[in-house]
Amino acid sequence: MGTFLALYRQRLRRDRWQLVSWVLGIGAMTVFAAAAVAKTYGDLAEQAAILKVALATPAILVFRGLARGPGLGPFTFFEIFTFLALLAGWMSTFMAVRHSRAEEESGRAEMVSATPASRMLPLAATVLHGLVANALAAIVVALGFISAGLDPAGSVLAGAATGAVGVSFLGVGLLAGEFMSTSRGANAVSASLVLAAYLLRGLGDAAGTPGADGMTMTAGWPSWISPIGWGQQTFAYTGDRWWPLVLPLGLGALCVAATALIMDRRDVGAALLAGRTGRADARPTLGGSFALAARLQMGSIMGWCIGGLATGLLTGGLGSAVDSITAANENTTTALRRMLAAQGASTAQLLVSVFFLLAGVLAAACALQAVIRARQEEAAGTGPWLVSQPLGRVRWFADYLGLGSLTIVAVLLMTALGAWISLTASGDTSAAAGDVWMTALDQVPAALVFLSVPALVFVVWPPATIPAGWTILGVAVLLGVFGGLIGVDESVRDISPFAHTPVPGPGGTDWTGGFWMLGISVAAAAASLALMRRREVGSA
Repeated sequence: MGTFLALYRQRLRRDRWQLVSWVLGIGAMTVFAAAAVAKTYGDLAEQAAILKVALATPAILVFRGLARGPGLGPFTFFEIFTFLALLAGWMSTFMAVRHSRAEEESGRAEMVSATPASRMLPLAATVLHGLVANALAAIVVALGFISAGLDPAGSVLAGAATGAVGVSFLGVGLLAGEFMSTSRGANAVSASLVLAAYLLRGLGDAAGTPGADGMTMTAGWPSWISPIGWGQQTFAYTGDRWWPLVLPLGLGALCVAATALIMDRRDVGAALLAGRTGRADARPTLGGSFALAARLQMGSIMGWCIGGLATGLLTGGLGSAVDSITAANENTTTALRRMLAAQGASTAQLLVSVFFLLAGVLAAACALQAVIRARQEEAAGTGPWLVSQPLGRVRWFADYLGLGSLTIVAVLLMTALGAWISLTASGDTSAAAGDVWMTALDQVPAALVFLSVPALVFVVWPPATIPAGWTILGVAVLLGVFGGLIGVDESVRDISPFAHTPVPGPGGTDWTGGFWMLGISVAAAAASLALMRRREVGSA
């Protein structure tokens, strides 16, 4: 028992700042969202009108949730729960991979397994750590809603649903670590699965059956294969059903059991999808430092690209379906039709633009991992060995920046390819099918910021590279993607690069913000390379 508690305390100590950031971020989003709903949509008649428009426009349901009627509690749950579940899922998968596959990569897991502690004790400590983290997330969500004046019983259920979804993805992250041979690959796969669950839930909500009152919706079947969709089925503040929580908790338990079974039968450091046996001699294409950096990160790059392709396929298919449904739905309000006409875009075009913003987040995360990999190589001692050769430290780091830039383009191109295939296969001849490539290009400036700014942190303060990089990205997503939803002032939202992503309009695309972000990215990258000349690799 003493060894088990020591392993748990070690995880808690290593994760204390990340855990505080995730939990406080989820809690802040809860409080701000509830306050924003009460301030903006406090009137029942206005809430009813918004819900009727949402049910007539399935695209809204994709990015909100399952409508269950007016009222401050159910309307707030409709507005914010899916985003809380998304954050809890990502928190859990990153935590699971950090203390499983990443531990094996660093060699810590092998040292622990050589002691009297069994191989299962670290897994059990990680599971306990994840359960505590999700319990804390559930508590802050419940307290946040209660502090906003929502029904306590419904608030506790909403918090429990958020935590239960997080537990399910804790198991998913652990199982992904058994399949992938690197922590970057496991992170890419598990994070993409969280996003896929969010998109499946959105597809199920958009394709659901409206109620007779025009303000409630019964989810379609895709929601029932998504842990986030299971959390919605609790009907917090309306039905207050606890039994759907058995599904995400059961999935988490099943994944943990499968992880333990696999771990008990494999060697430390091995994986189910292990790489092929290496060649005796390297190929000519691996003769340079750039090729080496690409080879080291190929697994995670492919994982992010596959996630982008899946996002694009779902985006295009859903966009066409939503356009057809909206065109055939006589309940679509005149005001909504005027809004679409004023923006000079179809529902599919607007939907594609918003989904590509999510693809931009994926590309930014992939680029950030290039800088993180450079830091990991430096900390592991392989970076200093390389720069002791004629390669040089500036060239070594420039290769990682160049690779990060190319991965941004690769992820966005795969997203565009998926959307284009889906749209053209459905017979869409509108501008949405032709504009997906330009929409993908629009995401590049924001993604480059999350490559160059963390690169500057890496040069100036190396130990802060990983926590600062993920914190910067998380805050930017919170403000730029969800800021309007939680009522953040526009001047604060403007801090996020995602708030300045070029958006197509009737007069074309305004690239003013894009040019500013490109300038910031170039300046930060140039400064990082210049400062790299003045510090030793491995010096901090």
